[in-house]
Amino acid sequence: MTEPAAFDVALFGEAMLLLVADRPGPLEDAQAFHKRTAGAETNVAIGLSRLGLKVGWASRLGTDSMGRYLIAAMKGEGIDCSHVICDPAQRTGFQFKGRVTDGSDPPVEYHRKGSAASQMGPADVDEAWLRSARHLHATGVFAAISETSLQAALKSMEVMRAAGRTISFDTNLRPTLWPSTETMRHWINELASRADWVLPGIEEGLLLTGESTPEGVAHFYRQRGAKLVVVKLGAAGAYYDSDVAGIGRVDGFPVKEVIDTVGAGDGFAAGVVSALLEGKSVPEAVRRGAWIGARAVQVLGDTEGLPTRAQLEEAGL
Repeated sequence: MTEPAAFDVALFGEAMLLLVADRPGPLEDAQAFHKRTAGAETNVAIGLSRLGLKVGWASRLGTDSMGRYLIAAMKGEGIDCSHVICDPAQRTGFQFKGRVTDGSDPPVEYHRKGSAASQMGPADVDEAWLRSARHLHATGVFAAISETSLQAALKSMEVMRAAGRTISFDTNLRPTLWPSTETMRHWINELASRADWVLPGIEEGLLLTGESTPEGVAHFYRQRGAKLVVVKLGAAGAYYDSDVAGIGRVDGFPVKEVIDTVGAGDGFAAGVVSALLEGKSVPEAVRRGAWIGARAVQVLGDTEGLPTRAQLEEAGL
C-alpha cells in the first residue's frame, strides 16, 4: 500500500445537501430552492482548498443522489475524499434554509438525524492518514451529531496532539443536537481544551464560559491550554489573546448589505487557519479571517463568498 499523501489540513465532518429558498418568507411558502453544499467542516475545507492548501476530508455519505452530488462537489473543489465512505445502507443528511431581508440569521431546518455521517466512530479515524496532515481543524458540530461521532472527534484530537501537530477548534454550537445545555457546555469545553487555536463566537463564548466580555472568554480558554483564542465579534471584527502576539482587536470590514449570515464563521476560520499555517502573524491572520467572513455574508450560499488565492492576493491579504 502506498503512503498517504501529505496534507496541510485534515477535517472530519458531515456534508449535507443545502436547499436555499428562492424568496424571503416562511419556508413553507417557498416554491423553489437552489441546491448547494452545507456543513461546517466542509465549508472550511472548501475555503482552505480555494486558497491553495492541500485538504483531506473524512466522512460518510449515502449512495443516494444527495451523496453523489456532495462528493462530486467536494472533489471538484480539489479536496481529497479518499476517506469518505459511501454506504448504500445509509442516507445523506440535508437541510432547508430560508431567505431574510433584514440581515438576521435565516431560518434553517435540519434533516440529519440518523444520517450516514452520524454513524461515524473512532474506527473511522485512520491514524496514519490523519498524521500525514500538518494540522487538524475540528468543530463542535461533528462532535454533536452522535455519541460515536463525539468519540471520533476526541480520538482525532488525541492522535494529532500525540503527533505534535497543531489543532484548531471552532466551538460552532448546535444546541438542538445535544441532550442538554450542560452536556454541550461540558464536551465543547473539553474539546477546546485539546486545541491550540480556539475560535468561539462572542455569544457562544458567553454561554460556554459564563464570562461577560471577549477578554473573559479568551482568558477562560487560554487558562485551559489554548495558545491562541480568537473571539468573533460579528461586524465589530474580533478580539484575540495569544502566546506570541499578546492581546488585540481587529476591526471588521464594512459590508454594504447582509444577504446570508450562515457560513461567515466558517469563512473566518478558513482565513485564520490558512494564514497561520502560512506563517502570517496573529493580527494578519485575524484580519484575513474578518475579510473572508465579511465576503461570506454578502452572498446566498454557505461557500459562494469564499475567495480564491488570486482574489486574496488582489485584496493584499
